[in-house]
Amino acid sequence: MHVNAFVAYFRAFRAVPVCAMLCALTSCLWAADPVVSNISAVQRAGTKLVDITYDVTADTPTVLVALEISNDGGQTFTVPAVTTSGALGAGIATGTGKVITWNAGVDWNGRPSSQLRFKVVADDLFTTFVRIPASSFTMGRTSGDTDSNAPPVNVTVSQFYMGKNEVTKAEWDVVRTWAISNGYADLGAGAGKASNHPVQTVSWWDVIKWCNAKSQKEGLTPCYTVSGSVMKTGTTAPEMNWTANGYRLPTEAEWEKAARGGVSGKRFPWGTDTISHSQANYYASTSYSYDASRSVNNYHPTYNDGNTPYTSPVGSFAANGYGLHDMAGNVWEWCWDWYGASTYVNGATDPRGAASGSTRVSRGGGWYDGANYCRAADRISFFTPSITFYYIGFRVARSSVP
Repeated sequence: MHVNAFVAYFRAFRAVPVCAMLCALTSCLWAADPVVSNISAVQRAGTKLVDITYDVTADTPTVLVALEISNDGGQTFTVPAVTTSGALGAGIATGTGKVITWNAGVDWNGRPSSQLRFKVVADDLFTTFVRIPASSFTMGRTSGDTDSNAPPVNVTVSQFYMGKNEVTKAEWDVVRTWAISNGYADLGAGAGKASNHPVQTVSWWDVIKWCNAKSQKEGLTPCYTVSGSVMKTGTTAPEMNWTANGYRLPTEAEWEKAARGGVSGKRFPWGTDTISHSQANYYASTSYSYDASRSVNNYHPTYNDGNTPYTSPVGSFAANGYGLHDMAGNVWEWCWDWYGASTYVNGATDPRGAASGSTRVSRGGGWYDGANYCRAADRISFFTPSITFYYIGFRVARSSVP
């Protein structure tokens, strides 16, 4: 979860008084968002260096801080903020009098403006949850699609809570560090392009054990056990305690209900039958008529920097009707269920997939994949629970919250 604050810098390359304008904070189920305040920006005398000072508070000891700069009074933030130093990036301790220094002489030389604005963004990178209400919905293919493994069926799903974003590399690392010291000896390191990008290259086994570790770290009841003991190591298929209040993977039905955002009969989480690069991070292709960015015929141009993976920071695209980001694209998301080609049953309540299998369900598509894989109904049978790829990550769910 993140918040930001604006500061107006009224005349470029000249020290002047500044004013701060706090943006509205997003809501969270049980933790306060980081708060950025007391913003000021002053040019150092005789230089083209600008010092942006701020205070930040949060429920976590450190936050990720980013600087964004506008040249049109805050309408867009496209001025380069590359040559910077000071209190920005991951692991910034909360407190007062934090200073970021921007070298305008390098990034914006010779372009004075009265419309420069600075935005300081603080993000604790930890999961916040959205309540998904109990209800029935139509699960499966829509809009004339022909997926044989996803016939439309009416399914009832009980209330649960879904992570607003995919789990970040920063959050993975914090929990894993604790886990390794507390008996989770074989928990994978995972990978991530940056601290605010989704963790990826994690197996289904890694994710299950990470959920248990996060639950224990926070004093919650772990969901996954083997022979009555909390699963910490190994690859024995666990038993699932659906009444536990700890972290877990969503079922496939929960995932699709959440992805649809309360909208019925549409291909994509934002409630339409088309997709574009303004809505998701995926591989645009001329193969699909419903791909509005098909003329690009390539990876997302914003994130295709020549260094794979081409993931995007979590929450980079607008949320769906339930307030969930990246339910299409970015990284595939592991689900609880064993994959079964014929597991859909009309009238089912809280279905939990096949009783056994060789692959686990993953949903949502990723930066590497075409529009067809990003559909809310799409389901694949490719991923064994031990596999890791740089386009597979996850988000967490909970059955209940405090």
